[in-house]
This record gives sequence, C-alpha cells and structure tokens, in this order.
Amino acid sequence: MYDRGEDPQKALIERGHELGLDVFASVRMNDNHFGGAQVADLGALLRDHRVEQLRHDHPEWVLGDRTSEWFALSWNMAVPEIRERRYKHVEEICRRYDWDGIETDWQRHGFHFPDHEGYRLRYLLTDLQRAIRRMTEAVGKERGRPVYVAARVSGSLEMCRQVGYDIPTWVEEGLVDMLIPAGNAVTDASVDVAGFAKLCEGTDVSVYPGFDSNLPDPFVGPEEQDEKDRLRTKAIASRYHRAGATGIYIFNWHANRDSKRPLLTTIGSADTLSGQDKIYAATHRYIQHTGAWRGAFRIDRIYGQVPVDLVETLTGEGPTIVLDIADDFAAHKPSLVQLRLRVNEWSNGDTLAVQWDGEDLEPPQIDYCKLDSSSPPGGAFLPIPQWREIGEVSTAVWLSWNFTDSAVSPGEHSVRVAVRDRNPKVGAALNLTDVELVVRY
Repeated sequence: MYDRGEDPQKALIERGHELGLDVFASVRMNDNHFGGAQVADLGALLRDHRVEQLRHDHPEWVLGDRTSEWFALSWNMAVPEIRERRYKHVEEICRRYDWDGIETDWQRHGFHFPDHEGYRLRYLLTDLQRAIRRMTEAVGKERGRPVYVAARVSGSLEMCRQVGYDIPTWVEEGLVDMLIPAGNAVTDASVDVAGFAKLCEGTDVSVYPGFDSNLPDPFVGPEEQDEKDRLRTKAIASRYHRAGATGIYIFNWHANRDSKRPLLTTIGSADTLSGQDKIYAATHRYIQHTGAWRGAFRIDRIYGQVPVDLVETLTGEGPTIVLDIADDFAAHKPSLVQLRLRVNEWSNGDTLAVQWDGEDLEPPQIDYCKLDSSSPPGGAFLPIPQWREIGEVSTAVWLSWNFTDSAVSPGEHSVRVAVRDRNPKVGAALNLTDVELVVRY
C-alpha cells in the first residue's frame, strides 16, 4: 500500500466506517518483543535495527535486573522522559488520523516499574492516563465529536494495583470510556468481570474482558485440542456475560477468514451462546520459569486453582475447586452434563473422596489416559521422556460422574477433593491437574 502511495491507516478507518464500525487505534504502552535480551545486548540490537536509538543511548531508562528477566529492556515508566515520549506518541496518533477512539494497551506488556514499586508509583501512570484523556477531549472538541479512550489492564483489581493501574481513580475521574481487563500474555480465564462491573456501576464506563491467542494450559484432551479450546472459550465468554460484561474483546486471535468464525459469531452475546456445547474448567495457574517468555505470566491467573497436589491431611480434608456455571439448564435441556477430574500419578489402590456442593459422590468411572503419537512432547503433565515404546497408558486418569439428570443451577459450585487411600508403594503425591464440567446439547 505504501508503494502505491496509499495510507493503510486512512483506508482502515474509511472501510470501518463504511461497515458501520467505530475504529480505534491501539497503542502498546510498553511493548517488549526483544526475546529476553538484556541491557548488555543493546549494542547488538541497535546494529540489527531491533531497538531505537533512545533505548540504546539511555540504558538507565529501562528496568534491567529490577524486574522479570524477560522484560529487562522494558521502559521504566518512573522516568519522566519516557512518560512524555509515550504521551507525544499517543497525541500524534490522535491528531494525524480521524480515529473514533484510542486504546492505551498497558498490558502489552504489564511490566512498567521495578518489582514491588507499582502500587506506590501508580500515581505516575494515572497522571499519564489523565493527560491523554485531557488531550483527547481537546481533539474531540476541535473536531466536533468525541475521541473515546479504552484501556487494557490486568484481569484482577488486585493485580492492577500491584502493576500500577489505579482503576478506581481512572473510573472516578472518567479517564476511560472502556476498560479491557485481560492477561499480560495469552488468555486469562479468571478475569474478575464482576469486580470491574461493580466498580463501573452508575458510570458510562463499559467493561470488555479480553481473550488472547490461546489458553495457556498443557493440552490434556480427551477431545481434540481445537475442539476443546472452542468449548472452553464459549464457557469463559458465557461466564463473563453473566458476570456483567458489556461485550467481549479479542486480541492476537491469529486466524484466516474462517478458522475463528464459529467463535466470532457466538461469543459476543449470551443469547448466541445459549444452548451451545461448553466445557467449564478450573483455571490453571501457569508460570513459565524457563525458555521463551519466562516470567511473562506471573501477573496473570493469580487465582488459578489447578494443578494442585493431593496429599493426606490432619483433618482428612483437601482442596476445594470452584466452578462457575453460566448455562441455564432449565431453559435448554442438555444431552450430557459430566463432571470430570484428571489426576496424575494414579495407581491401583488409590481412592479419593469427592463432594459436589458438600454432597458425597459415588465412586467414579475411571478412564486411563492413553499414550499415542499425537500427545505433545512433555504435554499432558507427563515427564519427558514419556516412554511410549514400553507403555500404552499413562499414570493419568479421568475420573467422571454423570450429572445429566441432576439439577445443576447457574452460579458457583464447589468440588471438594480429598485423599482417602494412597497406594503405599508410590511415594509421589497425586496431582489434580484438571476439574471440568462438560455440557453437551
């Protein structure tokens, strides 16, 4: 388009308006795609045109060893020159084109201050957000229609405070029109939509919880991976609508014109999700300790409930996993409702006591997970190597109960799991990797 003398941004806005859509410019406020590079690598990165001159000339303005290793080259937003630079960038975008709104994407990536300084320095990000708001109001007045402001922030109010987003102040002062609570990287399936919606009650601020490219859990089946991702995504979207979301935001949904169409045509409304197959799953606490994106997920999914070791306790109790169900089975009768738990390190002689909403469940159906060539290396919570040459089943099992004829109501339900008997010849703890409610129509 540039070679033809065309302007992609101008064309994008015009095409969006032809389709009746508002078009926002999204600005990544502190993007870090430097592959985990360190301050010592800035010279080589500059030679390869992978960093701008300013970052090379002022290494003292990046976070360095004061944050997660992967984000060493992220800007330190406590530096006045950096905040001014980001402000001028946003202003240039707003004044150069006729956008309907601007998105300050703070979550790409959410490492803005030295570790443990975000809460105390949150006033600095608020000041920048406030300055941007005043600028967009001035631009809107000049052109005769508003420039809306969206902000992509962390998925929980607690984590927002720790990162440095003072959301109550942003809402109280009207610094945003739209809040997008989402993960720093990959989908956070535990966004506190109800908390954000309650905070925004009585205001004009809308809440659009966000999805990212995929779910970060190791794939464990038993459905095919694409199918399970779709079923889980529909369940997450249903929960978010029920919790008070204005709509659903999507980010990094890498797709061609067809691959995401079944989801794009359903997740935007509780009505189009009604009567659709789903899998309600406990959120995985996922942290990448080594390799690419190490440390990237530590500010997401902080309330992940699995995986968790199951060990014998003094009182005989175990962990309680909460599943939030959005489907109304009275309105649409399902053909199957199945509770299933996946447990690793299982062997003959093991028994668990499982309760649903405080009621004891009968012994489950036990299905051993099979090892086959389609299993991802090291996936399914199995150690490497998986020794497929000498075995046909793994140490993992699905324990399942048929709830089809039970009266499962919308809302939160508890699954309590406790060890009753453990094979005395096995020293490893049982590991609860997945808790799911499968719904089929």
